[in-house]
Amino acid sequence: MKKKTLLIGLVLASSILLGACASGASASVLKEGSSETPRTLSVDGDGKVTLIPDMATISIGVHSENKNATEAVASNNSQAQAVIAALKSFGIADKDIRTRNFSIYPRQEWGKDGERLGITYVVDNTVVVTVRDLDKIGEILDATIKAGANNIGGISFDVADRESAYQDALAAAVENARARAEAMAKAAGVSIEKVQSIDSYVNAPVMPVMRSYAKDMEALAANEVPISAGSMEITVTVHIVFTLQ
Repeated sequence: MKKKTLLIGLVLASSILLGACASGASASVLKEGSSETPRTLSVDGDGKVTLIPDMATISIGVHSENKNATEAVASNNSQAQAVIAALKSFGIADKDIRTRNFSIYPRQEWGKDGERLGITYVVDNTVVVTVRDLDKIGEILDATIKAGANNIGGISFDVADRESAYQDALAAAVENARARAEAMAKAAGVSIEKVQSIDSYVNAPVMPVMRSYAKDMEALAANEVPISAGSMEITVTVHIVFTLQ
């Protein structure tokens, strides 16, 4: 009996000692991390700005084919130079005319019975043109087609100064997010305190209008091409995390 009593006493003493150590560690952790995790409210906000485009980019190309490589290049160069001259006649600066592609490659021609008919040399010369006077786009296309352009790529409208429009849309998105957060907090019986984090996402696509190829050139050259810039939108979404009081 004495041995049992002594053993139980030792077990109880050990348990009390371990419990004291555990309580001391827990108290230390609570003291070091005394600041509580703040309550937060996450919300999205949207801002949109509608703009009238003030510039456009157009891909204009000359496509040539000839059995003789030298003649194919010479013909293409002559047409391309005429197209560039037509562009410059509208006051388009050199910096707004950029070569996108120049290529020449041989294409094997085959007959109906599989016989080789020889090689045709294909030459392409394409420039990207920035037009800053949108009222003249139709005239410019008409003039370049008549000068020899036979591959018109997509026309995209844009604005020269996107940054100011982006900032306006961003401010509107933040204001919208705060209004939503305040409404949610009021309904929940709390109030927002400050911004903990914020992220933004922008959607501002350019506006493609048309794409035409050689088969359409005669029809386009016969009449001045009607082009309308319309309007475009810059949309910003913000994600804000607010702390709550």
